Amino acid sequence: MSSVKPTLYYVYDPMCSWCWGYKPVWRKIKQAVADDFEITYVLGGLAPDTNEPMPEMMQAQIASYWKKIENYLGTSFNYEFWTENTPRRATYPACRAIIAARSQGAEESMLDAIQVAYYLHAKNPSDDHVLIELAKKIGLDMVKFETELLSPQTHQNLLTEIAFARQNGGNSFPSLFIEKAGKIVEVKINYEDADVTIGKLISTIACN
Repeated sequence: MSSVKPTLYYVYDPMCSWCWGYKPVWRKIKQAVADDFEITYVLGGLAPDTNEPMPEMMQAQIASYWKKIENYLGTSFNYEFWTENTPRRATYPACRAIIAARSQGAEESMLDAIQVAYYLHAKNPSDDHVLIELAKKIGLDMVKFETELLSPQTHQNLLTEIAFARQNGGNSFPSLFIEKAGKIVEVKINYEDADVTIGKLISTIACN
């Protein structure tokens, strides 16, 4: 067996409702295979920057996705988001916040903070001031975070990450890919049963 661990890529967006629904299953998978894989988070970039309010039809459509996920997986959502905010179809700000937090070793903490704020507390992570509040809450170096959040280099890093996801087939979120011996293959998402995915991942180790 090679001493080099295969890489498990988790392609996601911090404002993707299916990623929120998948969270408990992903947590189990990650814990089960952490010793066998190098786990790397990759931002997929669901929706680019815009200052335009989200059309009401789109708001209704996304709220219907929330209801579908809620019924399917039992995931909690706070629908007051739609009345307490001016929603925009923009997830790049939250993605840049993830990159800024990652440089302080806090990617997963920031992801958790964004998801909880968005889906449970009806806050809008499309707004930089919300992201800054969350960074304070998780104890980040705020001068460093705010500089990197607004940095052109951070935006370029995001575009590079999105391009990597797309070129490997990460067009929907969440997505899982294994890189082994220079080859990247997709692992089908099972939203309900972590053990199905864990079995697939472990079998790739056995074949190594």
